[in-house]
Amino acid sequence: QVVLVESGGGLVQAGGSLRLSCQASGIIFRLRTMGWYRRRPGQQRELVATITSVGQTNYADSVNGRFTISRDNAKNTVYLQMNSLKPEDTAVYYCNAHRYPDIWGQGTLVTVSS
Repeated sequence: QVVLVESGGGLVQAGGSLRLSCQASGIIFRLRTMGWYRRRPGQQRELVATITSVGQTNYADSVNGRFTISRDNAKNTVYLQMNSLKPEDTAVYYCNAHRYPDIWGQGTLVTVSS
């Protein structure tokens, strides 16, 4: 059974930083491309960043240069370091293993105040 558990969200002022974590179980984590997604209020879920099994990363234009995705295969965990946060980054953030596109965690809420 694939389980994804996100954590690390919270309330932060604009310009601040947060680090999100997502621990995965039930998958061969080291082999999987992982992604962070977000759903902003009233909008569809969107891709934020991805990291392949060999560490190649890709970012949405809106976060490129401010967010960094990383992974620790020993801990089955993927991270999202978010710097220079903006109010428009306010969203519920989710992680996903691309091999299992229909499986999602509960998400973690990030609120950025202006």
